[in-house]
Amino acid sequence: MNIEHFKHELIAKERELQSNLAALEDEARASGEPEVRDSTDDATSSQAASEALDESTLLSQTLEQVRDALDRIKNGTYGKCTVCGRPIEPARLEAVPWTPYCLEHQAKHDRVASAN
Repeated sequence: MNIEHFKHELIAKERELQSNLAALEDEARASGEPEVRDSTDDATSSQAASEALDESTLLSQTLEQVRDALDRIKNGTYGKCTVCGRPIEPARLEAVPWTPYCLEHQAKHDRVASAN
């Protein structure tokens, strides 16, 4: 496995996520500026703020996973499932280089998450 390839992919993703989070923060600050508004504007603004918060949360979680993957590269455990230690499928790493799980354990994780 070409660890350097994945390291570059992860660093690029980290930068992208940081940039997207900064843009969302700028947008949130700008939307808080006073202006003449009516109740429809307030409802639209509240909806937009809620969606931005959801997106920000998702971006933050992904950024944390990317940083965890970079840590696994540093400590020599990248590409191994954090649950069972088996190698993660190469196609899976190409699709989601920050994944900590093999397909089997990702499916179990998803089932638990969807049950909650």
